[in-house]
Amino acid sequence: MLSACNLAPKYVRPSGAVPAALPEGGVYPRAATDAPDVTAIGWRDFFTDDRLRQVIQLGLDNNRDLRVAAANVLQARAQYRVQRADILPSINANGSATYTNSAGAAANTGGATGGGSSTDIQYFQANVGFSAFELDLFGRLRNLSKAALEQYFATEEAQRTTRISLIAEIATAWLTLASDQDQLRLSQSTLKTFEQTLELTRAQFRIGVASELESRQAETNYQAARNDIATLQTRIAQDQNALNLLAGTTVSADLLPAALGDGRVTRDALPANLSSEVLLRRPDVLQAEHQLIAQNANIGAARAAFFPRISLTAALGTISSGLTGLFGAGTGTYNVAPSVALPLFDAGRNKGNLDYAKASQQAAVATYEKTIQTAFREVADALAQRGTIDEQVSAQTARANAAQVAAKLSDARYRAGVDSFLVALDAQRTAYAAEQQLVTTRTTRSSNLIELYRALGGGLQ
Repeated sequence: MLSACNLAPKYVRPSGAVPAALPEGGVYPRAATDAPDVTAIGWRDFFTDDRLRQVIQLGLDNNRDLRVAAANVLQARAQYRVQRADILPSINANGSATYTNSAGAAANTGGATGGGSSTDIQYFQANVGFSAFELDLFGRLRNLSKAALEQYFATEEAQRTTRISLIAEIATAWLTLASDQDQLRLSQSTLKTFEQTLELTRAQFRIGVASELESRQAETNYQAARNDIATLQTRIAQDQNALNLLAGTTVSADLLPAALGDGRVTRDALPANLSSEVLLRRPDVLQAEHQLIAQNANIGAARAAFFPRISLTAALGTISSGLTGLFGAGTGTYNVAPSVALPLFDAGRNKGNLDYAKASQQAAVATYEKTIQTAFREVADALAQRGTIDEQVSAQTARANAAQVAAKLSDARYRAGVDSFLVALDAQRTAYAAEQQLVTTRTTRSSNLIELYRALGGGLQ
């Protein structure tokens, strides 16, 4: 009955940190009720571009952060085994041989010779037993073992969190590289247009048709495009370096994106009527909960320190004065040595340990609730952007098309002498900026789907 004692408080999962349902209505999108569960879609099915899938697999195989996380799991599992071993006795076998020479007065000989005598004593012993095995009557060792087990589970969840984050980071880096490739092509194409305009204004200036002001204004656009190209070339090189770091190896050129295009490299899946309980399945939330349970168990271990600690030493063996008779009849021995230690005065050590365990448990509760709140915000932010991103892409596409037409019309009107050069120059800048913003918005749409997938805990399969 005593061995069934457990002084740890009963664990109750904290609740009420976030609303019961994720936000809906307004900017938040509504999905079809038959939309698939994002968390049940494996990453190989979620990402539709085969090159991107291969790069993600490279990262899962070679990324050093993921290897560190896997090593941390092995360490936590080993620590749990060490702690669990204290619940059972450690049985050891040992043998010993003793040789003693003792000199004594020859009193029984009358001292006639005036000398003494010596006696040689030898004996051999073999034992099997355990030493200082604690009888866990109040659950101290069991709670320490449970705490170690929960820390092991928490480390496993941390590894899963690293895996999900790695998949999302690789996909985002791959999309960023594709986006910058598109931006570079756009800048190079625009540079040719600006160069033609610059050559025209310089020729007109030489013959006195245009002013130097118009020539300098055209050169301003031209040099800005040159700067954009140089900046983007640097950024693309840095994008490749970042992708190689995430993949843990050099990504071959055939796996790199050539262009972003419409940016659709994932399934456009959006679940409907989500409950906030879906957040409880996220690995980082599960990690925080396991750490909370571990701190709960530590309170039980700290409380048990106030009660008597009973330990037992026992051995079964054989002893003989001759090695050949060590295992003969009548040589068996045994010893049992129980001991009890009851804390009477420890200068507040046990009380301090208990207070520390309680404070650690309170901190773990706050950490768990903060983790859920952070998860709720990440999902809500992703849903909010998801609700309007298609409208943004549509608007930016229409804006870019309108700006391109306006640039062509203004250039024609300038050449015909209807509009001033400043109007044509401004139209070119507007068209360039609209095309750049369209590429950025398309990247944002794809990145948003990846973020929503990550925030909902997808990527484990």
